[in-house]
Amino acid sequence: MKPLLTAAVLALLLTAGSAVPAQTLRWASQGDALTLDPHSQNEGLTNSMNGQVYEKLVKRDRQLGIGPGLASSWEQTGPLSWHFRLRPGVRFHDGTPLSADDVVFSVLRAQQPTSNINVYANALGAPVALDPLTVEFRLPRVNPVFLQHMDLVFIMSRAWCEKHKVTRPLDFKNREESYAAFNANGTGPYMLANRQPGIKTTYKRNPGWWGRFEGNVQEIAYTPIANDATRLAALVSGEIDVVLDPAPRDVARLRHTAGVKVIEGPENRILFIGMDQFRDELLYGSVKGRNPFKDLRVRKALYQAIDIETMKTKLMNGMSVPTGSLVPSALASYNDPQLEARLPFDLARSRALMAEAGYAEGFEVTLDCPNNRYVNDEEICIALATMWAQIKVRIKVNAQPRATWFPKMEKFDTSLYLLGWGGAVTDAETTLTPVMRAVADKGVGTYNWGRVRNDKFEQLALASGTEPDPKKREVLVKAALREYADQVHLIPLHRQMIPWATRSGVVVVHRADNWLEVPWVTLP
Repeated sequence: MKPLLTAAVLALLLTAGSAVPAQTLRWASQGDALTLDPHSQNEGLTNSMNGQVYEKLVKRDRQLGIGPGLASSWEQTGPLSWHFRLRPGVRFHDGTPLSADDVVFSVLRAQQPTSNINVYANALGAPVALDPLTVEFRLPRVNPVFLQHMDLVFIMSRAWCEKHKVTRPLDFKNREESYAAFNANGTGPYMLANRQPGIKTTYKRNPGWWGRFEGNVQEIAYTPIANDATRLAALVSGEIDVVLDPAPRDVARLRHTAGVKVIEGPENRILFIGMDQFRDELLYGSVKGRNPFKDLRVRKALYQAIDIETMKTKLMNGMSVPTGSLVPSALASYNDPQLEARLPFDLARSRALMAEAGYAEGFEVTLDCPNNRYVNDEEICIALATMWAQIKVRIKVNAQPRATWFPKMEKFDTSLYLLGWGGAVTDAETTLTPVMRAVADKGVGTYNWGRVRNDKFEQLALASGTEPDPKKREVLVKAALREYADQVHLIPLHRQMIPWATRSGVVVVHRADNWLEVPWVTLP
């Protein structure tokens, strides 16, 4: 592994490992947090970094089960009401006590239009403070996955937000900045020490944290290192303790590298291709006066021209799980083999479909991809461009860093795009509503960047989101997923496998949501 940066530049970037205290966790990945405003952007690394500072009423265990967080207990008091009891004595990092008023404020803040988690916060209903340590949530309708939604809303200090004029989430897609973008004040195990976007973010242990540290990390130094070779060279040389995203091509070699260990596991994340099915003419395409992606035959042709097994073996080095499903985990589709099955790779059929649709000579279109968000994201797009050239669809790959890619996508400024979706939740609801349903208010369809609308699917998805009977709900969820898949509104690729690489003496817990829980980390 030859680093592409000189040793001198790398040393400057990492601020010389020899100067870092022994109990500082030095963590690196290819990208950086988009913002420190915990309600503005719903993105994995951003949430993970913010999760060192901010907490929720509930929290996940090692197996992603939900347990007490800032709330010590809760009960469902009726079909449309929940009571949460807060832990007494919890304080924010600035010393102010946590109260029910902060919870009410945070949920209402997260429900605002500039929040990327408003679809989840709105599903919690109306929060009401019953006393300083009790919050009631009054729902407008039954929510069968209420606790899953609760696990997606960080709690902020109302007084701090009012003091710094950040009572609403910043508008990231329009490049807004605020005090909350670079500063933080949570209740969590670590306190923000310094934020240098794109360079380094540091944290120090919160001595007044209510929870229990199982590890010995006193400080965290997070460094984004975009280049794969440079990032792994830093790990091998001892400048970095943990890398969450080694390149798949390097994993086999890392397994035999002295002083390094690899921890492997699947991630709850599906990668798929989305297409503009709203505009009558594509923004970034050669066809004039019509939109080829509105034709099911074209969507199927693109799907069946993907040699997913070659992508798995040659590009992903076996570290992907091809699927025909559109949800992050097979649990979300109840392990239904029909929903997991892919359309077959069949170039002859793809060419025939293109001809039937009137595109025998193909067309040109731009494919928008991130280049530092998913495993081999830009490489996946380049591979797709090669495969689709076989059916004369000429692809211009537009790969961008996540910090510029997300705002572009959130404005629906795309014709064809790669997106990954996942996290701790395995239930289908948190894919159906934000990703598949038609764009509407209160966060519905926030990530439906192709602006698909399928009325049959809408009815099924809406019904499944309010059905309390598990068996009836399973029927509705499966029917909704089947309708979306049959119409090829999205083209599924694979679920990611996520290897972590660490120094040999570092003890970490690999979770399926790709979340590094630092209080569990032990350094040698």
